[in-house]
Amino acid sequence: MEHAQEREACLEQTQKYHVKRPIYNQELLQGQLHRRERTPQTFRQRIAHSCRCSSKKAKSHLYSFLPILKWLPRYPVKEYLLGDIISGISTGVMQLPQGLAYALLAAVPPVFGLYSSFYPVFLYTFFGTSKHISIGTFAVISMMVGGVAVRVVPDEVVSVDLNSTNVTDLFAARDAERVQVAVTLALLSGIIQLCLGLLRFGFVAIYLTEPLVRGFTTAAAVHVFTSQLKYLLGVKTNRYSGPLSVIYSIAAVISEITTTNIASLIVGLTCIVMLLIGKEINLRFKKQLPVPIPMEIIVVIIGTGVSAGMNLTDSYGVDVVGNIPQGLRAPKVPEIQLIPTIFVDAVAIAIVGFSMAVSMAKIFALKHGYTIDGNQELIALGICNSVGSFFQSFTITCSMSRSLVQESTGGKTQIAGTLSSIMVLLVIVAIGYLFEPLPQTVLAAIVMVNLKGMFKQFGDIAHFWRISKIELVSTFVASLLLGLDYGLLTAVTFAMITIIYRTQSPQYRILGQIPDTDIYCDVEEYEEVKEHPGIKIFQANTSLYFANSESYMSALKKKRLKEQMCMGRKGSTLKRYWLSLSCVCLLSQTNDVEAGVKHEIANDELPVNGKFTSVDDSVQDRSPDELEYFVEPKTNVHSLILDFTPVNFVDSVGAKTLKSIIKEYKEVGVCVYIAGCNGPVMNELTRLNFFENTVTRDLLFHSIHDAVLACHVKDASASQTALDL
Repeated sequence: MEHAQEREACLEQTQKYHVKRPIYNQELLQGQLHRRERTPQTFRQRIAHSCRCSSKKAKSHLYSFLPILKWLPRYPVKEYLLGDIISGISTGVMQLPQGLAYALLAAVPPVFGLYSSFYPVFLYTFFGTSKHISIGTFAVISMMVGGVAVRVVPDEVVSVDLNSTNVTDLFAARDAERVQVAVTLALLSGIIQLCLGLLRFGFVAIYLTEPLVRGFTTAAAVHVFTSQLKYLLGVKTNRYSGPLSVIYSIAAVISEITTTNIASLIVGLTCIVMLLIGKEINLRFKKQLPVPIPMEIIVVIIGTGVSAGMNLTDSYGVDVVGNIPQGLRAPKVPEIQLIPTIFVDAVAIAIVGFSMAVSMAKIFALKHGYTIDGNQELIALGICNSVGSFFQSFTITCSMSRSLVQESTGGKTQIAGTLSSIMVLLVIVAIGYLFEPLPQTVLAAIVMVNLKGMFKQFGDIAHFWRISKIELVSTFVASLLLGLDYGLLTAVTFAMITIIYRTQSPQYRILGQIPDTDIYCDVEEYEEVKEHPGIKIFQANTSLYFANSESYMSALKKKRLKEQMCMGRKGSTLKRYWLSLSCVCLLSQTNDVEAGVKHEIANDELPVNGKFTSVDDSVQDRSPDELEYFVEPKTNVHSLILDFTPVNFVDSVGAKTLKSIIKEYKEVGVCVYIAGCNGPVMNELTRLNFFENTVTRDLLFHSIHDAVLACHVKDASASQTALDL
């Protein structure tokens, strides 16, 4: 009682509005409005307009293609330069060890990670639109590249014959072939990204939903972690790719666990502890520290010094980075003949790389109040990957950890990224050889600790399980068991299938009115909602097209009331007799409308099978089941309203289905109306010749309430006409 009183008091305080206007159908509404005059352009005119060039248009296109021309002349040196320098140095000291470490994931020698941390980063400064993301090597993409390289050039290719061939030369040849696969993959994925950007396909990232990306990256973290166990333990195992590669990798490590190199394990675990402590300090004292402590470069320097001082390679058999050539390599054309073999992988890598970069760029753009251009980001990444491939770099994208450092240390523009690439360049041309004694277990420790953020996503599984369990599970399981490339393809395909299934199997509702309002809701959902006697309002939360037209009609038949009129005549001398009997069952939605059926039965006889018999005899001849079926009381429906508010488009099959519905119900005395049909759908129906003699715009209403009121007016008019007769 108190709750009801509180609700009534709340309703009294609620603001109200009163509207008095005519009942609008589309014919009347279009007569009241005046369309703006528009001169349609022919295809030739549109082509000519797009090809027309002016100085202003050329300048706009140039600024769009090279965003640096727009922001660099306005660069506020006094305000931004110091922050960009600090940010560039901080990011550079992370870029160096991560480049070396992620090269192991890509199955190429570490120096190629340095190349990938220089050329693409420098190029992005000129073509990118984001001010804060850090372009370069990234664990997920590097893992995908490594999977392709290992699949094309497996370890079995270099079957070692110790009696006839130098082992070192065999492994060098294997690594050289894998480098060619990696750089060709970078070229192809870059070309794909460039073409998508030029064709304005920046929207492709929307097909990688958040649950899908979370499931994919979490599975990728498991792949990356298992691939680094061999380096952490110092065991010699083959690297696997493709379906069940995670299981094979774990099984291989377990089978060789007795050959663990204790020195490698101790060095690796020590580095992991140091990195975790450093990250925790950076996190807890973030506000007090002017810049984060660069624990990764510190660990690299300490590990290199210890390895060189104690001669870990010769004394304990610890694997090290090895030869790092000094200087830059001459440009070289990738091996084009590999393209057919790696095309599908390149598509997956191109889309995943773009999705990672644009999602991170959008976060920073929203935080700092500027906009990014998704199509230009595709072009920028495409140029970075394709041009970088000629200089022996593998596929890159945005790094989450480095981007956060670049933004948090005061970076304002991509000048910070340029400075970080210059730091990597100095290492390549001057001091790269100093890192040759660096143990590979140190790089494995860096990779594993950087997976911490991805592994934290396991905590989000419960949340995404509640809101999108199908996408999460399908993506995670498929990516974990089938590999990252095939797993992603399977997940996207499955997501598309679920979208098609949902449009083919939408929810259907019968709507009723909330009393004294123009609001209509599902009668099965709320007790207060009432149906109008004689009027059914049907809604489907989908568009009407070839894939769901049949299910739309089936659902409508299940939720409708279809009356058959049986009329008996005997020449021109007998009266007209009506027997209104319900013959198709409708799910009665509420108990507020009294179901009934009218019987106007005269005392005269009706002709049956050429004989005259009474109605009583006819009824007596029927079985009890027939009597129960035909004489069951039902509501007398005279109007059916189709709510088209959720409908976004109608194709030719949908328009034909709609015509069939209108015609079928008209034959049994039920008028069909369409409510809430938006402008584009109206235009499409007009184009499909939907409106003709039998179907006019008078059947379309601006809102459900307009249609309901029109039904009442028409029913009242028909009743008055019947009384007059």
